[in-house]
Amino acid sequence: MLSKITGETNFYKYKRKIYECFRLVRTFSSSPNKLKVLFFGTDNFSLPSIEVLHKSSLNNLKVSTVGVVTSFKSPSNCIKCYAEANNLQTYKWPIEPDTCKQYDLGIVVSFGHLIPSNLIKAFPLGMINVHASLLPRWRGAAPIIYSIMKGDTKTGVSIMRIEPKRFDIGDIYAQKEIPIAPDVLMPELHTILAKEGAKLLNSTLEGYPESFKNSIPQNDKEATYAPKVLHTLTEVDWNLMTANEVYNLYRALYGYKPLSTRFKDLNIKLIDIRLGPKLNDCHGSSGSIEIIRSEKCFRVRCKDCNSIDVFRVKVEGKRTMTAEEFSNGFLRKCEKSSLVFNKN
Repeated sequence: MLSKITGETNFYKYKRKIYECFRLVRTFSSSPNKLKVLFFGTDNFSLPSIEVLHKSSLNNLKVSTVGVVTSFKSPSNCIKCYAEANNLQTYKWPIEPDTCKQYDLGIVVSFGHLIPSNLIKAFPLGMINVHASLLPRWRGAAPIIYSIMKGDTKTGVSIMRIEPKRFDIGDIYAQKEIPIAPDVLMPELHTILAKEGAKLLNSTLEGYPESFKNSIPQNDKEATYAPKVLHTLTEVDWNLMTANEVYNLYRALYGYKPLSTRFKDLNIKLIDIRLGPKLNDCHGSSGSIEIIRSEKCFRVRCKDCNSIDVFRVKVEGKRTMTAEEFSNGFLRKCEKSSLVFNKN
């Protein structure tokens, strides 16, 4: 019975693939060279992509028309502001299939919503997505954060076809690899990838229809996942984490969420930290604190005998303070044996 079900599943996958090929061939032969695109986006990562699409339409290049779908909830939505400032036709999410039928192609960049099947099918050319990773690595909502957090030395951008019901599984049209510098912070890498994603999107569209004909399936066995970031991800466990792991997590969440730990009965946010040196004594307690007045920081021992230097913190209910201020106000009152961050 199982083999029969598997055979039927493969048959329908094959049938869908054949249908998709015929649909694309029919579109290639009947559509004009210029594309009418409907853009789906909401944030700063989306902005460079809508800019290159709009520029293409103004310069009479591959794109003839740009419509925009976005959320109207936030008045500071940069995509909505850009669309209105440039007199682009704007639609409030959610939309109906009839709206999609007015365009050739749907383009999704950091939209945050699963697109229903009836919308995907309404576009003659379907929909494509700009994703901030080298798929199939880091499928999901937070690929930039996870690539830094896990210590990757490279990442990139992918242009992929959107499939119904699941995020980031479609065939890949184009990719570009980007190195991750050892000290890069998330906002900087976010900006780099947003710009590179826009360039790759533009070159993919400029290469239409040839660039749409030779997509590459993803290898699901190589997939890794980058789900939405929960608050628990910010918590530092000094007993379990190496210095590199703490520092990578700090870089990955920088500008989004500060790392958190506890000292005595206080919640502490780690605002400014750097990698410290390897410690001479490897027998101390993980999370133990040493005040380094010459460098205006305090040093925290990690599980691997390496350390993290902390320069600024925020104690719950108080303003952000320097390491010196924290040392004078909190650490100086403690005995040496109690200078340890608690386990969360």
